[in-house]
Amino acid sequence: MRLLPVLTAIFVAFLLYAVINERDTLRALAGDPASGAPGADAGASQPADDPASVPASVPVSVVVQASLAEIVDSGIVLAGRTEAVRKVDVRAETTGLVISDPIRKGSRLVAGDVMCQLEPGTRSATLAEARARLAEAEANYNAAAKLAERGFQSETATMASAAARESADAAVQAAQKDIERLQIRAPFDGLLETDTAELGSLLQPGSVCGTLISLNPIEVVGYVAELDVDKIARGAPAGARLSSGREVLGTVSFVSRSADPLTRTFRVVVEVPNPDDSIRDGLSAEILIGLDGAKGHLLPQSALTLNDQGALGVRVHEAGVARFYAVDVIRDDPGGMWVSGLPDRTEVIVVGQDFVTDGRAIKPQLRERRP
Repeated sequence: MRLLPVLTAIFVAFLLYAVINERDTLRALAGDPASGAPGADAGASQPADDPASVPASVPVSVVVQASLAEIVDSGIVLAGRTEAVRKVDVRAETTGLVISDPIRKGSRLVAGDVMCQLEPGTRSATLAEARARLAEAEANYNAAAKLAERGFQSETATMASAAARESADAAVQAAQKDIERLQIRAPFDGLLETDTAELGSLLQPGSVCGTLISLNPIEVVGYVAELDVDKIARGAPAGARLSSGREVLGTVSFVSRSADPLTRTFRVVVEVPNPDDSIRDGLSAEILIGLDGAKGHLLPQSALTLNDQGALGVRVHEAGVARFYAVDVIRDDPGGMWVSGLPDRTEVIVVGQDFVTDGRAIKPQLRERRP
C-alpha cells in the first residue's frame, strides 16, 4: 500500500529535475524554433515584411517626395502691449491759485494751449520795482562811466556800478519769467487724460495741473529672448494683432542693448501710425516681427526623424542610397514644416525613413507633393 506514494514522489522529483536542468533538451524534443534545433523554422522568428530582415544587398522600398527650395518669410512672435509715445504730468513751476475753469479729460489740446491760469498776486508790482531799480542802476553806471573817463572815478567804483546794473537786469528777467509761469501750457499736441486743476485750487511748484498723452504714433512694446535678439534690426517690418482683433502695421524703432536683469529679455519697440488716436494706451498685443527671408523646404511633419546622435533631420534619396541631413525648423505651416539645411533640389523620404540608415540601398517610389 505504501509503494504507490514512493513511486509518485520519485516521478515528481525526476520531472522537476528535467524541467530545471534539461530545459533545452525538452524544447528541442518539442520542436521550439528558439531552441536552435534542426527542425525549427528559422524564418519564423521575424515577419517576412520587416525591413530589418531584408539583406543589406537588397534595396528597401521607400516613398520619396521631390522638393525644391523656396524663399520662406519668417518672423518672431512676441507678447506685448501698446504704450503712448508721450505721457506727461504737466506741473506748476510757481505758487498761485487757479483762476481758470478746468478743462475736461478727453479734450484735445495743441502745443501752447493754456491748461491752468494762476492768480498773479503782487508779481506785477515786483516787476515794476525791478524795472525801476534797473533804470536807477543804468543811470548810476552811465554817470560813473563819464567820471571815469575824466579821471574823477576809480576803476573799482565803475565796476561796482556795472555789477549793480547787471543785477537789476537779472531781477527784471526773473520777475518776467515768474509772470510767464502763471500760465501752464501744453508742451505738445495731445489728449487730456485727466481734468485740469479745479478753479480755486492752490498749486505749488511740482503740483499737477493735468496729465497729457500723445497717441500718434503709438508704440507696441514687447520683450525678446536673448537667443533671438540679434535677429531683429531697427527698421524691420512688423505688425501687431491687438486684443480687439484689429491688425496694425509698423516698423521696429528700438531694440534695447541692455537685458532686463530678472527675465534676461530685451525690450523691443514697434512704432505704429495712429493719426485718429483710435489705438488706446495699454492694450494687449501679439507682435510679429519680420526677418530676412531664407531658403527652405515645405515637408510633411512625419518626414522628420532623429539619427543615432539625436539630431533632428530627414533622410533623402541620393544615387540609390539613403542619406541623413540635419535640418533647422524655420516655422510651422498648415501644409507641414518649413526646414532649412537641405540642397536646393532633393528627394526626401517621407515613408520608410525610420527603416533605413546612411548608405543603405533603397528603391524609391515617387509621390507627388500634396497641395
